[in-house]
Amino acid sequence: MKSLHLILISLVLFAFQPKEYTSDYLNDLKIEFQKKWPENRTINLVFHGHSVPAGYFKTPIVNTLESYPYLVLKELKAQYPYAVINIINTSIGGEDSKSGARRFKSDVLIHKPDVLFIDYALNDRSLGIDSAKVEWESMIQMALEADIKIILLTPSPDQKIDLKEDDTILDQHANQIRALSEKYEVGLADSYALFKNEVISGGDLVSLMSQGNHPNEKGHALIAKGILEYFQ
Repeated sequence: MKSLHLILISLVLFAFQPKEYTSDYLNDLKIEFQKKWPENRTINLVFHGHSVPAGYFKTPIVNTLESYPYLVLKELKAQYPYAVINIINTSIGGEDSKSGARRFKSDVLIHKPDVLFIDYALNDRSLGIDSAKVEWESMIQMALEADIKIILLTPSPDQKIDLKEDDTILDQHANQIRALSEKYEVGLADSYALFKNEVISGGDLVSLMSQGNHPNEKGHALIAKGILEYFQ
């Protein structure tokens, strides 16, 4: 049974890769990262979402430097020492994608992202699957019109929801985000599949979490791992 679950997770990861291979999606940006002064320029990576990308661990504590946007920055700077990389975090704790879409032009597009990361699914459970789709598509379409590269994130887990089950509300949101990635040919960092694979492989979800639905640094590192595949 364990091996069957692993096969299913592998199939999910394969089936929902973007149209372009992960290693190719940000090729132009990776070239920019390698340029030296004075030919280089500042690269803006914008993270838009709720409390997890905002850095909340055990509320109200915000561990900014241990959250995945800054773990991504740390690894990128190790890989690209000449790059000037701006991490811009527009995330707000407790927010869902409806609120995020409402302030998208004023708070996100104004920063002219080179890459935009969207992470709202954990809080979109109260919004509902259909309404969430409308808001995600609105943000995706606005970003694409501005010629912005996008990486969508499936949800990080909630300890109240069994990761070994395959049709929970978080599974439904994850599947919808995978489908949006495929429809719009944008990037996908499949956090939910990464956490699920850890648990099905025998890992302990508690060891990845700081409280019920907030990852700890180890959990944030797992999310960062999915993102960093685009920069290899």
